[in-house]
Formats: sequence, C-alpha cells, structure tokens
Amino acid sequence: MSGSGTAAALYAATISAASITAATPEAAGEKRHHLKDGKGFTNPWDSWHEMSGLAIGRAMAWRKFSGKGKSPDTTPPTVTVVKPSFLPSRTTSTLRATWLGHACYLVEFPGGLRVLFDPVFSERCSPFSWLGPKRYTKAPCYIEDIPIVDAVVISHNHYDHLDHPTIIKIKNKHPNAHFFCPLGNKHWFTESGVSQVTELDWWEERDMVLKTKDWSEKHAATVGVKAGTKAEDKHDILEARIGCLPCQHTSARTGLDKGRTLWASWSVQSGGKKIWFGGDTGYRAVPELPEEADDYGPDHDYPHCPAFKEIGEFRGPFDLGLIPVGAYSPRFIMSPMHANPFDSVNIFLDTKCKRAMGIHWGTCE
Repeated sequence: MSGSGTAAALYAATISAASITAATPEAAGEKRHHLKDGKGFTNPWDSWHEMSGLAIGRAMAWRKFSGKGKSPDTTPPTVTVVKPSFLPSRTTSTLRATWLGHACYLVEFPGGLRVLFDPVFSERCSPFSWLGPKRYTKAPCYIEDIPIVDAVVISHNHYDHLDHPTIIKIKNKHPNAHFFCPLGNKHWFTESGVSQVTELDWWEERDMVLKTKDWSEKHAATVGVKAGTKAEDKHDILEARIGCLPCQHTSARTGLDKGRTLWASWSVQSGGKKIWFGGDTGYRAVPELPEEADDYGPDHDYPHCPAFKEIGEFRGPFDLGLIPVGAYSPRFIMSPMHANPFDSVNIFLDTKCKRAMGIHWGTCE
C-alpha cells in the first residue's frame, strides 16, 4: 500500500449538522448578504463602500504617477523567518498556533485536532507562476513538512488565500484532510479533484468527528483502554465544531466574477478551546482624507461593521483570535476590505477574543 493509501486507512472524518443549534442574530435569517438575483453576495452594512476594480486601478495609478503612492521597502532582511516545530503526535494539552506567512496558520488543538487556515505556499499569489504579487518573505516550511492536517479552512477565493498548487499538495500529502469553504466555492474544489469539501453560509456550523488510530499505550491508558490493547483494534475520537461567520470583504478569481462566491471568517472549537479566524476583512469605510488626518479622530465618526460584535455576543468569547492587519493603505481604497492596526484592535474587542495574533502582513508585495 502506498504512503498516502496507508494514511487513508488510518483515520476518517464524519461531517454532520451541529448537534445543538447555536444562537444567531435575529436578522441572520434574512440573508441580506445574498443578492436578490441569486448570482452572488454583498456586504449588507453601511460600513461597506463598493469600489470597482477599474476605479481602484485608476486611483492607484494616479497615486503612483503623482508621487503620493509609496511602496513599502521589501529589501531583505524584512520579517525574520524561523523554521517551525510541529508536534510529532496528537498528544497535547495546550493550544498551539503557528504563523506560516500571510494569512496562513496551523493550529494544534488540545486533544489532537490539526487545522490549517488559508494555506498559500507558492511564490506568487496569481494564476501565473511568472506574474503577479510575489513573496518577499520566504515560506518557513512547506506542506511536506507538516505531519498532520485534519481540516483546511478557507476564508475566500482571492489568490493570496486560495492557492491551487498548495491545495493539490495538501490533497496528495494529507488525503483525509477535509476542506471547509464559504458558499459558492465547493465547485472550485471539485473541479480541482478535491472531493472532501463542505461549504457553509454565514452563521452555519458543522460538527466534525475524527476517528483515528494514532494511539500510544500511555494515551490509551488515560482514556480507560486496557494497557496492551492493539492500536489497530481501537479508535481515538476527536470532535470539533466548525462555524462559518461574517466578515467585510469581497471575492474574485478573474475580472468578471467579483462577489460571485462568499467570503467569511470562521470559528473552530475542539479540545475545550475555541478560536476565531478573521481571514481577510475591513472594519469601516474611510473616505479620502488629507495624509495627516486621523480617521479615528473626533471629526471622523464613520460607521463600523456590526457583525463583529454579533460574533462576540453569539459565538464568543474566543481563546484566540487570528486577526488581519495589513494591506490597508491608502485608506480611502483599502479600508472597506482591509483592517489597519486600530481597526484590528476594535475587531479584537468586538469579537471577545482573549488573546490575538496578527495575520495578513509581512509576506507578499
């Protein structure tokens, strides 16, 4: 039997509707983020400002031409890259989160569950290997270096969050990994040859039960299994609840499919710990202001996205928040869909996260 075939025989996941229906905001059932023609999604809040790709391109080009636009210095050294150390087995009593660049995190839950968020290991965030935004910070590891992946959670379909070569490598290296994505994205996975996919709408949850044979004699004794019982005769059962939640962003893989598939933040609960993954999100739409203006000053009271307080109220608190903070300049273009440090702190407070780690920074041009 091949290596991946052996892995396939060792464990399997069962995905089912949540055993207990979690509380949701009263307006959630209205599905206001669904377009009425059924052909896509929108951000249904006053904190969102729609700007076309053409308008964004023109504004960015003018800033560069006028000298207002400044590119960050990505000359090495930039972000220090440390080779990560992953647990060799599922035996752990603590929550561990390892940043793997941009929005990618591997989270190791107490009890053994391993979840990979928005994995991108390619050199470019693009449909082309020779064109598009390029990494200026080297990946700290590769898919082949990660010993266990049970679930892969995708926030949306932008190339810096959903990377085809990376997904295929995960499928080949970890054939039992189950993929979770927002509505409309399942077709992309099945077209790519990935069949173990669950797509969800905002505020929906699924229970994941993972039956493994990753036993040691010591661990077996702690859960009441007779010492000396053969590993192949017993199953180790891991349980998780995975929830799809709102965020303020958009989606596209081409210039013609903006907003056709949903974007989301996510919650994952397992082993007595619960985390929130922000994916990619804005907090408030800020108009064009003088460069020196403080858009959080008393003269600039702009609406902020109410979804984060709802997440904190109905699904929090969270032991850890993975919160985006990057790609927020210029503010009048980026603020509806990307958070600056002040936005990120407010998102942290709204969602009731006890601790936070930053994502979506220090990786791509």
